[in-house]
Amino acid sequence: MNRRSDDGTEVPALPGVDPRLSRRIEVRDHTGERRRWHLLDSAPLLAERGIRPVGTILAVHGNPTFSFLFRSLFTQDLPWRVIAVDQLEMGWSERTGITRRLQDRITDLSMLTDALSLHGPIVTIGHDWGGLVSVGWALDNRHDVVGMVLTNTGVHQELDQKLPAALQLATSPAVLPATTSISDAFLRTTLALHPQLTPEVREAYLAPYRVRARRRGIEAFVADIPAAADHPSRATMDRVAEDLRGLDVPTLMVWGPKDVTFSDRFLRDLLDRVPHADVHRYEGASHLVWEDRPVAALVADWLRDTFGEDPQHAERPQHRAVSDAAEQAPPMHLGEAIIRHAADPLHRHEPAVVEMTGTGPGRTISWGQLATRVEDLAAGMLAHGIRPGQRLSILVPPGADLTAVLYASLRIGAVAVIADAGLGVEGLTRAVIGSHPDHIIGIPKALAAARTLGWPGRRISVAQLPTIDRRVLGVDTSIAQLAAEGRRMRELGAPLDQPWPDQDADAAVLFTSGSTGPAKGAVYTHRQMGAMFAAVGDTLGLQPERGLVAGFAPFALLGPALGAPSVVPDMDVTRPGELTAAALADAVETLGAPAVFTAPAALRNIIATAGPLSDHQREVLARVPSFFSAGAPIPAHLLEELRDVLPNARALTPYGMTECLAVTAIDLDGIRAAGEGDGVVVGRPVPRVRVAIQPLDDSGRPAGEPTDRPGVVGEILVQAPHVRDRYLMLWGTTRESSRVPGWHATGDVGHLDADGRLWVEGRVAHVIAAADGLLTPVRVESAAESVPTVRRAGAAAVGPRGTQQLVVVVETVEEARPGTPTRPRAASTALQEAVRRAVREATGHDVVAVFTTRTLPTDVRHNSKIDRARLSRWAEDSLAGRVVPL
Repeated sequence: MNRRSDDGTEVPALPGVDPRLSRRIEVRDHTGERRRWHLLDSAPLLAERGIRPVGTILAVHGNPTFSFLFRSLFTQDLPWRVIAVDQLEMGWSERTGITRRLQDRITDLSMLTDALSLHGPIVTIGHDWGGLVSVGWALDNRHDVVGMVLTNTGVHQELDQKLPAALQLATSPAVLPATTSISDAFLRTTLALHPQLTPEVREAYLAPYRVRARRRGIEAFVADIPAAADHPSRATMDRVAEDLRGLDVPTLMVWGPKDVTFSDRFLRDLLDRVPHADVHRYEGASHLVWEDRPVAALVADWLRDTFGEDPQHAERPQHRAVSDAAEQAPPMHLGEAIIRHAADPLHRHEPAVVEMTGTGPGRTISWGQLATRVEDLAAGMLAHGIRPGQRLSILVPPGADLTAVLYASLRIGAVAVIADAGLGVEGLTRAVIGSHPDHIIGIPKALAAARTLGWPGRRISVAQLPTIDRRVLGVDTSIAQLAAEGRRMRELGAPLDQPWPDQDADAAVLFTSGSTGPAKGAVYTHRQMGAMFAAVGDTLGLQPERGLVAGFAPFALLGPALGAPSVVPDMDVTRPGELTAAALADAVETLGAPAVFTAPAALRNIIATAGPLSDHQREVLARVPSFFSAGAPIPAHLLEELRDVLPNARALTPYGMTECLAVTAIDLDGIRAAGEGDGVVVGRPVPRVRVAIQPLDDSGRPAGEPTDRPGVVGEILVQAPHVRDRYLMLWGTTRESSRVPGWHATGDVGHLDADGRLWVEGRVAHVIAAADGLLTPVRVESAAESVPTVRRAGAAAVGPRGTQQLVVVVETVEEARPGTPTRPRAASTALQEAVRRAVREATGHDVVAVFTTRTLPTDVRHNSKIDRARLSRWAEDSLAGRVVPL
């Protein structure tokens, strides 16, 4: 069904838009003339269903889009009336020939809503410059407004800030008409940022702007960007931006951080003005975030959670952490053990942190020195203007400097952002930018990346740099200067007089490994982080007098919290899987008989490199009382082989995750006692932890009530005092992982046995939904790895859910090589038959294809979790005849 526009052209049927939504209305504008608006309005469809709306959603587009951008909102089952307007001069609304300024657009919109007799409760939604218009309208109609949603927009541009490069080019007089109205380059460039758009959707966006006369609104909209002080719209923008601080209504901000125009800089400005807002950043999404991600579904969930069925009288929902439902651990002031040891004559001069070099022990820091350094740094940080609640991105290698910086920031209540170098440059960039740090503390290499890649935050170097280097890197000061300043203050009689942070204040943001998508920032409060340190220490039997060798570098930070000395072996911290047995022996020798912690991938390399060990090195390793590894379950045969290297160590493999470590634990004897089963046994819950299972439905998705009944396969749920508080700026992810009240949904799938032991069978997202039932990946991989020539296996699925087919990719003992994954090739006939037979006997399912590769793809941090999603994408392409790399 087509409708005729103001100039006689037909309004085409829009893909994904019910034609009954489209309506036209004639309303006087700010000049007093009657103007024809086009809008999408769900009122007829609600009436047809007999639904009386609980409120109205008013959606305002920006440039160069129109109401079509919000079409997905109309597909949600919402009891709200949704109105998405085409602003005048845009979309299918009238072309009047008038240049409309920001205030004009705000006034025009108010006159339209008056004509529509819209009254509260109203939630506004804005995108691009429609965000500024929607906020202006909300301020002028605040008596009706109960909430706001802002998506990739901005409300202010400082005079001393440059416009984004894309807008600098677009607004230049020589380019503006040529790209916006004379041609449709501006519009096509916007659409090109989203290559996944179908031809039909692309054509729908182009349709209202086919000729120059219909594109003049695009040109005028760009020209109305008030970057200069004398711009006609500058005063209106300043007023709207400042008054927004007083608009205290529930607010959701949804962002695509790859936006070349409205980058995270604008999101940071909005959060400064609306600090109570809920935020969800979709990593990888760009400017038209509504096209890139399921924003409408997220908005629908937020509306339900925030307003319920009575928006006018709804109470603002209070954040409730999963950890609140658990048995609490004794509260701990993070860093108090350092001060306690420094005050004890028996410990003051004992090692707290040992740094290893290629030739043996390097710098050794005593408890007394560490406590002094922490106090000096804390005082210097406060004097420099670092305040409680501000975020500090700490990009310092494990060692004395990192330990001092971390515990100084925790001491003053700053929030430490920890994203280790193992994420790689791209992952680290996403983590730093996404955490919106106020300060970056780093080594020159990290500061150079911050300068080159545009990481936010004032920069602080570790060492004092030459003047030229400081200017080039944009460095304000150094931790050496901060410590010196703090020391002078203390020597002059001004001791650190800062109370310990509140237990429920944010303490740290710890980034996940990124093995199941972009790394997420798990936010911990002081209470939760203290409970995590206690849980790990209790589980692993970490005795302060023995200390800890941290073969996975971030865990070097654990020891000082528990009063245990720590050392990181000589290793590339970005490649924990390359830790050698010799480097481990050298680190062990520095502390005598410490506990050892490594990433799971390091275990294989330690065993593989143990042959050349000297008799002395073997004697040193024989002193290790306990060995533990977390990040991925460890097969029993590897723990058995480890006994040749660490003959007297109790080999413990805890199960946990960045969001909650530890959850369960088991040793080799426990694994043997459990025997064979589906998946990998990871033991019983550690103290103060409860585990439950949410069963899977026929499609492989979690559903139903949590249970601890043996044998039920489903998503693993955890309740503990050390579960993360929330995910940073991931409102939807936090909601999904906390959807069962009082429980954290881990994303892992498994079951409990009759003795209360937990068995992990893979990730929920990797469950294979075949025609004859569900199949978990670890069951397949364990069966394939029972074939003598198979070193490691990865399960992949091809086809639609419900009829998925099983593919297995394996590393063989003979051909496995570390390094970059290579394109798999078809396995030999004998190996194919052996793997198919093993999987069929263990699971009852058939394998359609078996491939071999030298190295299976894994996560970048632990080097141990198989990237099954990547395998499945490759298998889908390969079986379709497309030759692609792994």
